[in-house]
Amino acid sequence: MTTTIHHTLKTVFGFHQFRAPQQDVIERVVAGEDVFLVMPTGGGKSLCYQIPALHRDGVAIVVSPLIALMKDQVDALIANGVRAACLNSSLSSFEVGRVFQQMDAGTLDLLYVAPERLLMPDFLERLGNLKLSLFAIDEAHCISQWGHDFRPEYTQLGRLRALFPGVPIVAMTATADPETRKDILGQLGLADAAIFVAGFDRPNITYTVIPKQKPMAQLSSFLTGRRGEAGIVYALSRKRVEEVAERLRDAGFSAAAYHAGLPDHERKRVQEAFQRDDIRIVVATVAFGMGIDKPNVRFVVHYDMPKSVESYYQETGRGGRDGLPSEALMLFGMGDVMTARKLIENSDNAERVKIEIQKLNAMVGYAEALTCRRRALLSYFGDLREHDCDNCDICTDPPQRFDASEQARKALSCVYRVGERFGMMHVIEVLRGSKSQRVLDLRHNRLSTYGIGADTPAHEWENIFRQLIHLGYLAQDFTNYGVLKLTPAARPVLKGETQVILGRPRDAVETVEKGRKRAGGRKDYDQALFDALRATRKMISDAAGVPPFVVFSDATLAEMARTRPTHSRELLQVSGVGEHKLRQYGKAFMDVISGYGQETVQ
Repeated sequence: MTTTIHHTLKTVFGFHQFRAPQQDVIERVVAGEDVFLVMPTGGGKSLCYQIPALHRDGVAIVVSPLIALMKDQVDALIANGVRAACLNSSLSSFEVGRVFQQMDAGTLDLLYVAPERLLMPDFLERLGNLKLSLFAIDEAHCISQWGHDFRPEYTQLGRLRALFPGVPIVAMTATADPETRKDILGQLGLADAAIFVAGFDRPNITYTVIPKQKPMAQLSSFLTGRRGEAGIVYALSRKRVEEVAERLRDAGFSAAAYHAGLPDHERKRVQEAFQRDDIRIVVATVAFGMGIDKPNVRFVVHYDMPKSVESYYQETGRGGRDGLPSEALMLFGMGDVMTARKLIENSDNAERVKIEIQKLNAMVGYAEALTCRRRALLSYFGDLREHDCDNCDICTDPPQRFDASEQARKALSCVYRVGERFGMMHVIEVLRGSKSQRVLDLRHNRLSTYGIGADTPAHEWENIFRQLIHLGYLAQDFTNYGVLKLTPAARPVLKGETQVILGRPRDAVETVEKGRKRAGGRKDYDQALFDALRATRKMISDAAGVPPFVVFSDATLAEMARTRPTHSRELLQVSGVGEHKLRQYGKAFMDVISGYGQETVQ
């Protein structure tokens, strides 16, 4: 069997070897076992059910949450010569009838459906008369009540195990903490499933967090020099999304807005234009992303901080799915924390609010980390690393450390003197000796700590306070306007018994500049040839009415530009080139490579 699935991997999908733990998962599913798989975005989850679907009798039913995601997956499978289709609300009655005919005739290997369609009584009855090879449940975190994309329809999928006891189920997600994993298994009735956690690391992503100071200027600086690259900018509100998109367009960037408040036809237009590289940047709320199967997203920017580490991980994971270098930049400000807190507290579910507040606090901790970003991120999911990654802002540009014991005593003393009843900005005003009307009205200008920090700029005090909160010397009561309170750990600091070492804030623009130089390092392939291959791919994809990555990924084009294959046997050695694609597209790309070689010789 191993040789057989390897043969399928190579001839159908064009890959030469499995990544861990793909082979183990595939072998178990082919053998009829249930599997629960946690694998990072871009890690190759799809192959873990697509290859078994080609090695088991019957049709595989794939539960997918979004129409666009289904379409991209089906287009990619058909381009590889696989018999695949989808059923969703975008199809006409004639198209639905044709898919049903294919199902009944046994001429489909994979069928993608939404959970709502799958659980319709008449559809379940139809499935009961068919030979089913497996059920694959994508985005399985939607099943969990603790998942960050809770979707009630998904919770009914637990019925599948009882209705189809002999059909294996493979459930997959890119992100799930231990509590969510346990809930998914319980909801689906997969008590005996083999569990594979493939790790969460995306080593090709560079993580950077900078203090939000002048966010639009910071974003523009980051995007300068990246006009030819595809990327996503996330913001928390629809209004912010539209403002940022408009300002980017005014600055000459190819950008469009996407949020749930836009008409369906506009959202569809933006998503398809982005998929086809006709729009380079999408500014979006979290409504955009789960349905994105675009592998050549080179950067993901969080203009506003997301509400949880899971959301951040899932959203940054939309960059670099092809394995090529990608960047994740987050602009972090405490105002975002207050906004996210208010959004969370709008819920009537007290238990859910409690859990989401804990998740928000973990997100703040990540943003304020002075240790390796990747280690901080992975540790949240229990994926502990012993070494720094050398591919994040903290590793490549470590903050300068300094003895902040005196500043810490001043800060903690001032919090105490104002009665632990005020937020950060007011305490900073007192420390700096502000003559604001509020300070004078409260008679805080008469406190012993008034003005003792006047020699330190306000933004430096903000950095100090953030780190004192992160280190546990101060607690911030978000339920009461962000009031600062001393923790027991503050006492030895105030008494001079504990030394406090903090990191100095780095220059935000300088950090982005260093990140650009890091990401734009030397490539091991000919950029001009890559661009020529990309232009050919765009012509072919436009003619076929599919996104460019359905033809070949950027990673495949980069390998072509590096190895320059001019014969079929050489092109088949390129990762991502299977036999079907060789027949369809091979000549066009080999002609570009041959012609390019002659031009360079002349």
